[in-house]
Amino acid sequence: MDWVIYLAGALVFFALVMASIALHEIGHLVPGKAFGVKTTQYFVGFGKTLWSKRVGETEYGIKAVPLGGYVRFVGMFPPAKDNPTKIRAYATGPFRGLADSARAAEWQDIKAEDEGRLFYQKKSWQKLIIMAGGPTMNLILAFVILLGVGMTYGTYQTQPVVKGVQECIVAADATDKNCDGNPETPAALSGIQVNDRIVAFNGQPVSSWDDISELIRANMDKPVTLTVERNGETIQLTTVNTVINGVADRWDPSKRVAAGFFGIEPLTVRERTGPVGVLGDMWTMTQQTAHALIGFPVKVYYTAYNLITGKPRDIYGPMSIVGASRAAGEVASTNQLTAGDKVAVMFTLLGSVNLFVALFNFIPLLPLDGGHIAGALYEALRRGLAKLRGRPDPGYVDTARMMPIAYAVGAVIMLSGVVLILADLIDPIRLF
Repeated sequence: MDWVIYLAGALVFFALVMASIALHEIGHLVPGKAFGVKTTQYFVGFGKTLWSKRVGETEYGIKAVPLGGYVRFVGMFPPAKDNPTKIRAYATGPFRGLADSARAAEWQDIKAEDEGRLFYQKKSWQKLIIMAGGPTMNLILAFVILLGVGMTYGTYQTQPVVKGVQECIVAADATDKNCDGNPETPAALSGIQVNDRIVAFNGQPVSSWDDISELIRANMDKPVTLTVERNGETIQLTTVNTVINGVADRWDPSKRVAAGFFGIEPLTVRERTGPVGVLGDMWTMTQQTAHALIGFPVKVYYTAYNLITGKPRDIYGPMSIVGASRAAGEVASTNQLTAGDKVAVMFTLLGSVNLFVALFNFIPLLPLDGGHIAGALYEALRRGLAKLRGRPDPGYVDTARMMPIAYAVGAVIMLSGVVLILADLIDPIRLF
């Protein structure tokens, strides 16, 4: 029965992610059609076509490999300026060859009656809306999903209330957690107790656990005096020095950094949150995702290295849609969570995936949406400056020149996907 629930949870989550991808493409499709761009295909998946139906000029369908989707707008790249009526018959270098190949593939299907309906001919602001429509759809989905969880079930929030006090300082990699011979923590020396609510740090008022955590980390080994509320009474605790210890990095928990350490565990309670709280959570998740994206290629490299050498996988490392679906299956089948927690965790994970997809696609490099967004912004800026200076219109920005970068980025994405899928199948990250 556990395997049935596991499989059902994984498949349902995978289907929800694919629905999110389908809606991402609709985010491109709707404004594209609204602005009159010739649109020939809307597909979910890649590879062999399993089903399709033509409605007007657009073919809608599903393909065999459910790992993405696309909308095909005609005329993404303008003709070469030095040869505007036909495709160059030869290329003068490898990079020019890539650009010309992409341009030639675009212009094979363009007809005379398509004049004015080609993507590159649209106004810069229209291109911007069309290409930003996909990731913006994912942002909206992330907000709606997380808001639904927050308003109906709630989310677990850390409080400035002490749940536990660590008695002694033990190395993170120590196998024996016994306190014999280990020094007392600053928390134990200060006299802080379970259920104390921290209200001030060195006289500075605090209202959240995040504030307290940040102040402790930054304090290093300096003196600290905490003020707490205990049984309705305000108490100033004994002044102690925090100690420098190796703690998990705020943005990359797999790394340990030198920071101030006190030795308390916060209370976590489930609270319902509204739009403002959800936006705050999304901002924190955005910062975490941005840091993760910066180190993404390195993380993928070490995932491959650990897979080949048999070393344990980093539990904080990246995973593919396969890994996320497996994680959802674990959540569905575990007996360590209540039914409500399971549903909340799965939809929170779905919201997080949508936020990641949005931020990933906003990266200003082709073939991602952000590359076309950057091209539209540059085109608008260049034309605006030319108009202000009384100069001739510089014309369309030729994004085909970015194809060498697009191929390189595409190769990295494809290779990363293969590595992560293999890792998720062979050595998956386990939550329980």
